[in-house]
Amino acid sequence: MTEPNTPYRSVFITGAGGYIGRQLTEALAADPREATTIVAADLRPVPPEQQLPGVHYLAADICDPGLADAMKKFAVDLVVHLAAVVTPGKQSDRTLEYKVDVEGTENILKAGVACRVKKIIYTSSGAAYGYHADNPEWLDETDPIRGNDEFAYSHHKRLVEEMLARYRKDHPDLKQLIFRPGFILGASTKNQITNLFDQPRITGIKGADSPFVIIWDQDVVGAILKGIHEGGDGIYNLAGDGILTLPEMARMLGKPYRALPVWLVAAGLWVGKRLGLTQYGPEQIGFLRYRPVLSNRRLKEEFGYIPKKTTREVFEYYLEQRRHVS
Repeated sequence: MTEPNTPYRSVFITGAGGYIGRQLTEALAADPREATTIVAADLRPVPPEQQLPGVHYLAADICDPGLADAMKKFAVDLVVHLAAVVTPGKQSDRTLEYKVDVEGTENILKAGVACRVKKIIYTSSGAAYGYHADNPEWLDETDPIRGNDEFAYSHHKRLVEEMLARYRKDHPDLKQLIFRPGFILGASTKNQITNLFDQPRITGIKGADSPFVIIWDQDVVGAILKGIHEGGDGIYNLAGDGILTLPEMARMLGKPYRALPVWLVAAGLWVGKRLGLTQYGPEQIGFLRYRPVLSNRRLKEEFGYIPKKTTREVFEYYLEQRRHVS
């Protein structure tokens, strides 16, 4: 599935200091193929001793209007946009998260158009579909994007995808490759979901098995690399084959599972947020109750990427790595 305008010579990575960004930068630097310029951009500067040979490191804010100047300097023809607020810190708020997720992406798109960038690869999320009781059993890329207003990350992914749809119409020369990953998991993943696994017991919600589709972090990197080296555009769910429910994961962790009534979980979250014990409130109930389950058929059949690990295999790999660390 090679495009007429590939290969891409100059690749600009935003969020290069993040979890996937670091791995992608390392993989691309190790095997650049036709890429002669790799720019790793992140808000946080990278110390010289941690910089990789052949990579240009740029300390830059994706909301900075001057970002187009950097793209012109490096003659960028492909942007991999990974920068986003995935796990908000205690000092974060919706205004800051919106600025980074939505306004930052718009600034990237404007700069891309101004600099005649050929393609943008964007990591959206399965959260863009939203957490809804009437989601289909398996979500396909043609299903509507209904990210929940009450869940900042989900809401912002929806807004960005709506923005990308407008850009596809108004700026067709800027090709788009969009991935919607499920739960990304690897050897060293740490986020609000893996925090659940560290508890002495796994808590769920009565009447909800909370099915997870998991994608190995190396498969996320692999799919992006395929988009860089071989081309391709469109929108694709990123998920390993199969699902695992929260009770199944509890058994694999060797921990007890307890399912609590919705009202009790909501009350606990309300109290915890009021006391400053957590930044998550009762609005997060849907996050466990109505998990979006992603079909990967189009990823395999149309984009041509076959995940190397299934959902269960990724979780087994993660557990094995946990045992090595402990």
